[in-house]
Amino acid sequence: MSHSFNVYIDESGDDGMKNFREPGKDGGASQWLVVGACIVRASRDLELVRLRDEIRQACRPGSKRRDIHFKDFNHSQRRAACQVLAKKAFRFSCVLGLKNTPDASSFVDKNQLYFYLTRFLIERVSWFCRDHRSKVKEGDGRAKNVFSRRGGMSYPDFQSYLRRLKQDHSTEIHWPVIDIDGVEAADHSRIAALQIADCGVSAVAAAIEPDKFGNVEGAYISELAQNIYNRRGNYLSYGLKSLPMLSSAPLSQSQAEIFRKFG
Repeated sequence: MSHSFNVYIDESGDDGMKNFREPGKDGGASQWLVVGACIVRASRDLELVRLRDEIRQACRPGSKRRDIHFKDFNHSQRRAACQVLAKKAFRFSCVLGLKNTPDASSFVDKNQLYFYLTRFLIERVSWFCRDHRSKVKEGDGRAKNVFSRRGGMSYPDFQSYLRRLKQDHSTEIHWPVIDIDGVEAADHSRIAALQIADCGVSAVAAAIEPDKFGNVEGAYISELAQNIYNRRGNYLSYGLKSLPMLSSAPLSQSQAEIFRKFG
């Protein structure tokens, strides 16, 4: 039987754990690594293709490329892309990991931090799919997880990581909805839904990761607020999970003001 949900996973930021970016200087590692997902009913998957094409037409009319990438848009185009996506029938969930902290310095192995953040993302994906199963009658109730392919990432290793988590009961993942064997990766340019995930994850990251001038941008996440997974207005435990908690992270005034509206 087919899956009930499709989950498209992307990230914003890098794996660098030293030489962090400083305002006014070029280069350097990102302060945050944001891993996020676009969750959609499998029966509505093709709607994301139409959304991608609508964004391309709005932001890059006449472009010969069909695929889109949020980083290639200017500010106005990014807002327009988020406005196209706003209130549509899918949800974003993101996990925000602050790298420039003593707690994160222990993540020294390749992909170790990425795996750790993604376990919390899969946890939230599983809650969403469990709680919405009653509204989604088609399929077997499970979620298919498709990653935007990243260099140096072994997806069989990630499947093994999930199996270890399942065996040692160290998470609150609702395992009946997670198809570990179905985890796969695809190139960003091939799958429209991965491009939608890129837009959502990048919109959230822009609110927390300072640019080269030290500024953050809250307009994009504000446009997408109704698309972010929450329970009764609680975003910070669900669609905007942060490690460490935002209340204990060294946020700037601008970062704090953006996320204050999310609880």
